[in-house]
Amino acid sequence: MPTDALLERFLRGLAPLRPRAVWAHGSLAGGDYQEGRSDLDLVAVLPGPVGPRQAWRVAVLHQGLRAAPLAGGLHCTYLAPATLDDPDRPHLTWAHGGLMRRPVTPVTRRELHDFGRVLHGEPPAGLLPPVPERRLRAFVVRDQRDFWRPAVDEGRLWRRDIWVDLGLLTFARATVTLRDGRLTSKREALAELPGLGAPPEVVADIARRRYDEHPAPATGDWPVRRAELTRGYLGPAIDALVAAYG
Repeated sequence: MPTDALLERFLRGLAPLRPRAVWAHGSLAGGDYQEGRSDLDLVAVLPGPVGPRQAWRVAVLHQGLRAAPLAGGLHCTYLAPATLDDPDRPHLTWAHGGLMRRPVTPVTRRELHDFGRVLHGEPPAGLLPPVPERRLRAFVVRDQRDFWRPAVDEGRLWRRDIWVDLGLLTFARATVTLRDGRLTSKREALAELPGLGAPPEVVADIARRRYDEHPAPATGDWPVRRAELTRGYLGPAIDALVAAYG
């Protein structure tokens, strides 16, 4: 299986940095992983500070994997034990073909505690502080209000599959978290969307592209119409969610 081969190669390459733990979250941990479609979302805890030397070695490792099948979707954030407590602190991350810095959000932290997959070393509960309910809920509301709601007004974005998929699925997942106090997979979120009033044609489009074996590409004016349907639904839906839980 290409996923297993890539993970084994990644762990071998990471071994000289002596990681205390490597965890998977997202689809790979949550049971909704689609090989060749889903990303591989990882977190590695290194034994000490992640400085320039460690950053260089991380970059060399990922550059060396570039030609491997599925490597383009392998994303990993690198933490040190002394920096685990702050969910707002950005950490060295390899994603989308380069190095950046971004935080390990309360949602990711809760995923790791609830169903994180241990690929190496210690489990999340032994290293990562738990996420208080109020912090998780506050983050979910803020993400919908401050990121997704302004994005709805950027019409050009919504002709792309990724924005339609993530916009609607993240909204459904946020709704479940705020309503029920739990996290949900993307597959479960997709099943929630009809009951939340999402446009049926768009929900069917997401399901086809995510789960059909050989989905046909969109043709004609469908991407434009899909964008209009998505934005017309998502803007008021986010406003109502934020008003109810903000």
